[in-house]
Amino acid sequence: MTFEYLKALHIIFVVTWFAGLFYIVRLFIYQTEAMERPESEGKILKPQLDLMASRLWYIITWPSAVLTLIFGTLVLTYRMEFLQLPFMHAKLGFVFLLYCYHGWCHKLFKELQAGRTRWTSTQLRIWNEASTLLLFAIVFLIVLKSTLSMVWGLAGLITLGVTLMLAIRLYKKFRNK
Repeated sequence: MTFEYLKALHIIFVVTWFAGLFYIVRLFIYQTEAMERPESEGKILKPQLDLMASRLWYIITWPSAVLTLIFGTLVLTYRMEFLQLPFMHAKLGFVFLLYCYHGWCHKLFKELQAGRTRWTSTQLRIWNEASTLLLFAIVFLIVLKSTLSMVWGLAGLITLGVTLMLAIRLYKKFRNK
């Protein structure tokens, strides 16, 4: 029974972590666009967006990332045999990339809070899709429990990535009209 509770808590915190990751990059986009606005608008928008980003990052996203790691580790202690399976190695590799993504988002967060940006809103829109690709990879691996299926999954991820890039380009064209 303990295993099921730990697994449920792990899944809940994965969901809240991804919600935070998806929304924080949207806020990065809005912060970047606010800095491109006339000064009178930027002075109103930027502080509010900074506050929203700070609350999301420190109250939801970071705690969820930490709790995901804690409960995921506890789940693995109950199912140590999973560590011998190739699909779990691949899954943990993608999870590692997700924590790298989180770390990079933290760097972007700090820069934007300081009023600096190196990325355009379009680049941030593309960056936002990286977490989507990681989510797909992780979920398919854990549900299918097969690295053989990973070949099809990778083909699907590449197709999804190309589709997302095309959608971003179309959105940009539509938005600029």
